[in-house]
Amino acid sequence: MAEAEGLGASFEPHRPHLRAVAYRMLGSTAEAEDAVQETWLRLSRSDTSEIENLGGWLTTVVARVSLDMLRSRGSRREDPAGAIVPDDLQGVAAGSDPEDEAVLADSVGAALLVVLDTLAPAERLAFVLHDMFAVPFDEIGVVVNRSPAAAKQLASRARRKVQGSDQAADADPVRQRVVVDAFLAASRSGEFDALVALLDPEIVLEADATAVGMGSPETVLGSRAVAATFSGRALAAQPALIDGAVGIVWVVGGRTKVAWDFTILDDKIVHIAMLAAPGTIDDLDLTVFE
Repeated sequence: MAEAEGLGASFEPHRPHLRAVAYRMLGSTAEAEDAVQETWLRLSRSDTSEIENLGGWLTTVVARVSLDMLRSRGSRREDPAGAIVPDDLQGVAAGSDPEDEAVLADSVGAALLVVLDTLAPAERLAFVLHDMFAVPFDEIGVVVNRSPAAAKQLASRARRKVQGSDQAADADPVRQRVVVDAFLAASRSGEFDALVALLDPEIVLEADATAVGMGSPETVLGSRAVAATFSGRALAAQPALIDGAVGIVWVVGGRTKVAWDFTILDDKIVHIAMLAAPGTIDDLDLTVFE
C-alpha cells in the first residue's frame, strides 16, 4: 500500500502536463482524462526501478495511448469547435525559439484544435510533442515507429499546415500526383535533367535503418545527387497516398516493402523519407494507386 501511495505521489505532479499533451492530441477533455488514467494504469503495472526519467516516460506513454485512441475512434473530438481550452491546459511548453513561441501562443485554443483535426494522426503527434512540448525527435520517432528524420518531416509538414504556409497546390493530391507521376516517368526513363528539374536544389533524401541495410545511403543531399540515386530506377514503384500526401511505394506480393514519403512545395520535391522498417510500413496510412 505504501509503495502504491508513493508511486501515486510521484505521478500526480505530472498529471497537468499529461492532460495537456492528451488534450492537444485528442481535442476532448473526456478522452484526455481517459488517456491519463490509462497512463497511470500502465505505470502502476510497470517496474519503475527501470525508469530513469519518469516525466519523459509518462509523456511517451500518454502520447502513444492518445495516438492509439486517435486512430481507433470513429469520429472527431467530442468538444465542439468553439470550445474553450480548459484553463489548466493553457500553459503550453513550447520550444526555446521566441518567434516559434509567439506563433504557438497565438494558435493555442479552439482554432488550433480545428486545424489539428485536419492532420494525419502521426503528423499531429509529431507536431504536438515537438512544437508544443519540446520532445526530441528521437523520442517521437520511438512513439510513431519511425526514424528521427522521418519524425522531423512529419512535424515540419504539420507545422506548415498549422501556420497556413502550405500552398494550395501542395495541399492538393491532384497537383501532388502530377509531380510524382512526372518523377516516376523521368526516373524510369533515366531522364536525368528532367529529374533534377522536379527537385528542389536543397532536397534531402533520408533513409531509415532498414532501408540503409538494403543498400540505400542514409542521407543524400542536393538535387543532382538525389536525381542520380533515382535515374534509371523506380521501375516497379507505384504512386500512393502516404499519410495524406502523394509519394511512391514498392509492393511485393501485395505487401508494401518500401515507401518513399515526399514533401512537395511549389511543385518541387523538397524532402524524401525512404521508409522500409516493417513496423513503420504497418504504421503508415497507405492507399496505393492502380
